[in-house]
Amino acid sequence: MPDLKQYTPEEIGLIFADAGLPRYRAEQVIRHLFGIGASSFDEMTDLPKELRAYLAEHFTLSAPDAVRKLESSDGTIKYLWKLRDGEVIESALLRYGYGNSLCVSTQAGCRMGCAFCASAPRGFKRNLSAAEILDQILFAQKESGLQISRVDLMGIGEPLDNFEAAARFIKLVNNPLFAPGGRKKGSPLGLNIGARHISVSTCAPPNAIVKFAELGTQCNLLVSLHAPDDETRNRLMPINRVVGVEYLFRDCADYVKRSGRRVSFEYAVIKGVNDTRAQAERLANLVLSIGAHVNLIRLNSANGDFVPGDVYAFRAMLTERKVNATVRRTLGADIDAACGQLRRSSTEIKDGGQYA
Repeated sequence: MPDLKQYTPEEIGLIFADAGLPRYRAEQVIRHLFGIGASSFDEMTDLPKELRAYLAEHFTLSAPDAVRKLESSDGTIKYLWKLRDGEVIESALLRYGYGNSLCVSTQAGCRMGCAFCASAPRGFKRNLSAAEILDQILFAQKESGLQISRVDLMGIGEPLDNFEAAARFIKLVNNPLFAPGGRKKGSPLGLNIGARHISVSTCAPPNAIVKFAELGTQCNLLVSLHAPDDETRNRLMPINRVVGVEYLFRDCADYVKRSGRRVSFEYAVIKGVNDTRAQAERLANLVLSIGAHVNLIRLNSANGDFVPGDVYAFRAMLTERKVNATVRRTLGADIDAACGQLRRSSTEIKDGGQYA
């Protein structure tokens, strides 16, 4: 049976209309789904028992269990979620002065195999549904009591390797409808998170950026680059053997032309691997050719073979060439919730919800 949370408020309104059910009942259900974060139809006690039974007969509701919560000294919260089939994922709630952001996972495990990322060692298990990605927001809000106003698809998994679910998730969280059928009244029924408050981080599987451009969304596109040449990127990111740096930048240039949006390149600085002046020069040439931005990351490695490089020294080499380069603020490193640290390897769970 389909999960009811995979539908937008407008689509739920149409489902209810087709079933001959009143519009106000659809609005009640939508508030339970996207406002309260209901785990089951039985929780919707303001609905008639017959309607709850009808919904349970035709739809399901995903609902993760928060089996562990860790809080950083900087206020970051990392959640370990156990899904209905026993798979486990992590997400991180980051607090900023301008609002709260949630870094969500899109897959259980990851098949990209990036050498410096903690998500890769246990391999790929399965894609998440759009509802399971959405649940991370709904239940993090419910558990923390904090309103989430920004979303980053950069947790466990490659979002554009799970393209249809990621695209549907973006549609759900960006939904601006106030009521089924577009009737505007009261507070929004959807999550209504603005597209420019949604960031998608990708290592760029084949044709992924082209497909993303075709969505026509105004979401932020962040490309995991980490090396400006094929030899180095092949070592760090196996996907580069399929989509090399030249083709990656070609697709990014096409994305900029189609969308009118700037691309940001993520670059974890690794000592003796990708931090030389020659690499900074090559990176500058590539980035300036399409007017892009570089977001430098302090390495949070899961692989002892790599040592963090000097992000500020590398940034200085880029800014000499007039590249727009920033250093990403590190949050949650003390609870393994920083960039590249979300994982499955530490989240194998025994019966009863305990870490193995």
